[in-house]
Amino acid sequence: MDNTSGFNFGIDKNKTKKLSDADIDKVWAQFVLDKTSKEIRDRLIIQYIYLIKYVVGRLRISLPNTISTEDIAGYGVEGLIDAIEKFSPARGVRFETYALLRIRGAIIDRIRSLDWVPRGAQKRFKSINKAIAALQGKLGRQPSTEEIAKELELPKEKIEASMAEMESTSMISIYDRKDSSGEGVEIIDTIQDKNADDPLAMLENRDVKNELSRALGNLPERERMILALYYHENMTLKEIGTTLNISESRVCQLHAQAIMKLRKLLSSRDTNVRSKV
Repeated sequence: MDNTSGFNFGIDKNKTKKLSDADIDKVWAQFVLDKTSKEIRDRLIIQYIYLIKYVVGRLRISLPNTISTEDIAGYGVEGLIDAIEKFSPARGVRFETYALLRIRGAIIDRIRSLDWVPRGAQKRFKSINKAIAALQGKLGRQPSTEEIAKELELPKEKIEASMAEMESTSMISIYDRKDSSGEGVEIIDTIQDKNADDPLAMLENRDVKNELSRALGNLPERERMILALYYHENMTLKEIGTTLNISESRVCQLHAQAIMKLRKLLSSRDTNVRSKV
């Protein structure tokens, strides 16, 4: 079921048909001249409402069932409206690309701001975390499930179930800081990676990423956009074609073209470095 279909914003159904690119450009031109016009804004919302369905479909599979799809779509509408009001056609960027990021960001921000974990679960999580902290102080290491269960005088199975629930209902960013003041260490810096490369390898990887970033900067904007949508947003070639208003085969061609250019740029850089050694 399309959970975004209920958002009609009071607009006459006769005005909701898909507009041509030329007509959409005219509506954008009208909106740029008068951003206080709710009628013009609503026409744009209806034209791009399908973007919300796309983002909701992608996010739905990674969210707990305690959050309804209708709520997620509602947050997406807020993101779409924000994108429309802040978008500037003069920048030469396609609105769809800009809006996808704004819609996704709005949904995630709203979900993270909600306290949707039941109080009973919060109490269990708090007692488990407290026990873990106490045991870490005593043992000088991460306690086992058996040790946590013994500390709380609860069955091991119940502790395992609660810890699994904690993982499934926790939504944090690895870039959040452990200190609420905003000056503490980011969580990502406290995570141990036993498979991490040695310092020299990490330095080499950083150089490669820097070179790749520079190489990407030399590509035409459309090719960069296709790579970003394909590898970062995980969109299919067909979906990218729809977003950029070009055929799937053309997207495939531009994608292959971009990859070839990147290889040539990186290969050229490697050759230059070797010649200086």
